Amino acid sequence: MKNLLREILCSRVYDVARETPLEAAPKLSARLQRQVLFKREDLQPIFSFKIRGAYNRMAHLSAEERARGVIAASAGNHAQGVAWGARSLGIDAVIVMPRTTPDIKIQAVRNAGAEVILHGDNYSDAQLHCNRLIEETGMVFIHPFDDPLVIAGQGTVGAEILRQHGEGLDAIFVPVGGGGLIAGIAAYLKAIVPELRIIGVEPFEADAMYRSLQADTRIALDQVGIFADGVAVRQVGKHTFALCRQYVDEIVRVSNDEICAAIKDVFEETRSIMEPAGALAVAGLKRKAAEAAPSRGAWVAILSGANMNFDRLRFIAERTEIGENREALFAVTIPEQPGAFRAFCAAISRERVITEFNYRLHRRDEAQIFVGVAVRDREDAQNLLRGLQALGHRASDLSDDELAKLHIRHMVGGHARAARHERVFRFEFPERPGALMDFLEKTGGRWNISLFHYRNNGVDFGRVLAGFEVDPSEAEDFARMLASLNLPYAEETENLAYRFFLDQGDADGEAADSQPCSTPSLVVAGEHQA
Repeated sequence: MKNLLREILCSRVYDVARETPLEAAPKLSARLQRQVLFKREDLQPIFSFKIRGAYNRMAHLSAEERARGVIAASAGNHAQGVAWGARSLGIDAVIVMPRTTPDIKIQAVRNAGAEVILHGDNYSDAQLHCNRLIEETGMVFIHPFDDPLVIAGQGTVGAEILRQHGEGLDAIFVPVGGGGLIAGIAAYLKAIVPELRIIGVEPFEADAMYRSLQADTRIALDQVGIFADGVAVRQVGKHTFALCRQYVDEIVRVSNDEICAAIKDVFEETRSIMEPAGALAVAGLKRKAAEAAPSRGAWVAILSGANMNFDRLRFIAERTEIGENREALFAVTIPEQPGAFRAFCAAISRERVITEFNYRLHRRDEAQIFVGVAVRDREDAQNLLRGLQALGHRASDLSDDELAKLHIRHMVGGHARAARHERVFRFEFPERPGALMDFLEKTGGRWNISLFHYRNNGVDFGRVLAGFEVDPSEAEDFARMLASLNLPYAEETENLAYRFFLDQGDADGEAADSQPCSTPSLVVAGEHQA
């Protein structure tokens, strides 16, 4: 601890980094009934805190190590931190990045003067290639989080917070990937203000630190969700885990929809757009505020980065209102007769805003619609659902149905009467040139594809909904084909939204009842994906 505190206090990060402001968030403070402050690490030269740890590590290299050059594997902000720091120190740098890395991040690294090598479809592939290059070249590896000097560099964020707001702090919310940022902040602040709560925030689908602390040992995740790619880490570091186990009070987990809502919150306060990992701490702060009584002490959220891929904004905007519980999605059956839609809108109320309405003629006596409605909160949405059901409508809430949010809302169009033995699956595959064609070539040979929806959401993985005509006698062969794909997938044949709007329907035209249906998790060759 003494060594770490000394390294933080003597860190050389300010050769290239700046002391970022601690700004008030008045709108969020009023809504959450507590003082909320943003630590603006998005204002660093590379728009991320990563420049601190990377530069501090390289500034301590010997002359012999500098002559060998540095190397790192990264899909984003750490790559830029290493490239920027190496240029400032006059050191050659090589960065290995996955082929799925957005161009904006690749160009930022090249513009900083580093050599970029694209390899593999994910970070693990890039890291393995990086390891081979280290053996071949002798270059010095700069770890993104599990290095004492990197941790010390990130710890300067905590030192700044204490200088800027020395009294009246109650909790610090920190995004967690490998754990370097929270380890440095927690070690410093707990040594000086032990009563200050340090709370980490992770996505549900990338919660390696949460699981590790629960198990009291480092856990390696089978699969990692990459929406918040800045924290998409399968296993936390040895050093960071030890520090977090000792100094972190709690880990809060949030959904992708909550992250999207937090991006909007930060934009409304600052007019800056965070990347998903950059707004993660705000999402956790909001979730915790919903559970806790109002606090006199200030709550600080670290805005860790703003290297946003612009194409991702359409997906974020689409999911924001659901994440904020300001929109609810419903499947509703109404009579197929003149004036029925007007009567349905009247049942919803003139004071409510209909955000989306999808409809196709289903039968001559009834219509099935997909409707989005602006609501105040989840309780308001449930009250609306009960009201519709009380009026005799068959209605179901689809707000938490991933299939409905990702695919169905874009493809409502009627039941496929001609399809035979249709089975429906969700798939994910690395989003790179030719990936969609590769997927079609592997799946579209023996079994006819009866339904297909793909939409590029500006993320590293493509998401497909596909229907296949599979005769029951071929079920075993079909299962072997799925396993051979080695892709995350989930069967959705019994999903409520699919049955309601798209499936074959039975002889009487009934597609689904109004009972809720949970969305299954993805699996890869039989392994469960969190």
